[in-house]
Amino acid sequence: MADSTSKGKSRNSRSNTEGIVLNHLQPQALELEEAVIGALMIEQDAFAKVSDIVKTDSFYDHRHQVIYEAVAMLSLNQRPIDILTVTEQLKSNGTIDEAGGALYVTQLAGKVTSSAHIEYHARIIAQKAMARELITFTSEIQTEAFDDTTDISELLGEAENRLYQISHRNVKKDFACINTVLQESVDRIRTASQRAEGMSGLASGFRDLDNITSGWQKSDLIILAARPAMGKTAFALSMAKNIAVNNEQPVALFSLEMSNVQLVNRLISSVCEISGSKLRDGRLAPYEWNILDSKINALQNAPIYLDDTPSLSITEFRTKAIRLVHEHNVKLIIIDYLQLMNASGIRFGNRQEEISTISRNLKGVAKELDIPIIALSQLNRGVEGREGYEGKRPQLSDLRESGAIEQDADIVCFIHRPEYYKIYEDNNHNDLHGVAEIIIAKHRNGGVGDVRLSFRSDLALFDNMGGDPGAGKKGNVKGSKMNDDSIPADPLDSPVPSDGNLGDYPF
Repeated sequence: MADSTSKGKSRNSRSNTEGIVLNHLQPQALELEEAVIGALMIEQDAFAKVSDIVKTDSFYDHRHQVIYEAVAMLSLNQRPIDILTVTEQLKSNGTIDEAGGALYVTQLAGKVTSSAHIEYHARIIAQKAMARELITFTSEIQTEAFDDTTDISELLGEAENRLYQISHRNVKKDFACINTVLQESVDRIRTASQRAEGMSGLASGFRDLDNITSGWQKSDLIILAARPAMGKTAFALSMAKNIAVNNEQPVALFSLEMSNVQLVNRLISSVCEISGSKLRDGRLAPYEWNILDSKINALQNAPIYLDDTPSLSITEFRTKAIRLVHEHNVKLIIIDYLQLMNASGIRFGNRQEEISTISRNLKGVAKELDIPIIALSQLNRGVEGREGYEGKRPQLSDLRESGAIEQDADIVCFIHRPEYYKIYEDNNHNDLHGVAEIIIAKHRNGGVGDVRLSFRSDLALFDNMGGDPGAGKKGNVKGSKMNDDSIPADPLDSPVPSDGNLGDYPF
């Protein structure tokens, strides 16, 4: 083994310069690397035991990286793994010399007699690799921090993101016995059965919507999408009011577009039923001041947590989300809106790749914290080019910038207000004045369909048809069906922005 250590410094190994940082030898375990590589070639099932623990770049010696890659290729192609097949694979790859030659491969296999401790050895190798990665990471951050031209805020975001990636790439979740999961599932079913409305998730306060979804489910990523001026923010705030004010369940809302004051003004308008324009200019009639004084108490101490950090990064969001759940027991997080987030510290070829990373990470945070996350999203201009009642209804293909949003989401809903497009009747001649349609286009674990809500543009307020909070009017749900894959929205008398990139206006 000692001889192999010296050989590890050959032309096929990392150089002395690469191996020493600040007069310290890089963390490594060459003897264990030899033992693991050797064991892989003497026992057929050995690779399955370590493949989720170590990767090619986990090995310090470049020769071992090359050999491990050949072993992985053999396993992928379901071919036997032994000295001869590994050697042939290396020759086929054109990397036999990089691997130290056929003799070195044979010597590695001859140094071990069994793979009894291969998992333990592999974990040590993985820890050494993680230590090297941390050393490289901190060294790079230190170098950039000394540079006077570096934007420190950007560097902090990059450092947080890199550290998050390192920690999650090397932490593996173990298998769960079905008995444990079974008990958790039964407990949730029993909890749901004890609720009068039969909800298994968090009720939105819109009864017909909850009848289809059974409430927003834990660990789900829900995408709520619409064209500008359809009312994404208004819907989110109406729902937040239902959940936090009416049902006293803690809700957090990240607004990347509107300030906290603007959001609170909307909530005041909704709760007190006073138009936003009157609240803006303060021209309230005496009776309206009385209403404001009496009803605003409903918002006092309501468990609503607001964050208006602009250009929020996914890593910053995760940090704040963890605190909100652990410190304030938040049951639902709403993001307004997804396209304004960024994946700071990562370089992408295009915006679509960045949005894909963001949506994938949002789903990861929802699973990690075991709460539903609702992300508002923009739709592209495809809707504007179509005509008629059916043509103006949003489709999954209208999701802006990334098909990954649809793929990552458990539920995709659209907000659609036909009245905005001067469509006042549906195909059955039903009146559509003041009507908003919530189109559930994708529902991974349930049915899809349409729900109709009332919308008051003066208050930017969504409500159940008939105006009874939490109680829908019979006949407001259209054709629910099982499907695996669907979204729409609101207000204001302002025109759709020409670039299609602005969200809802304050009122």
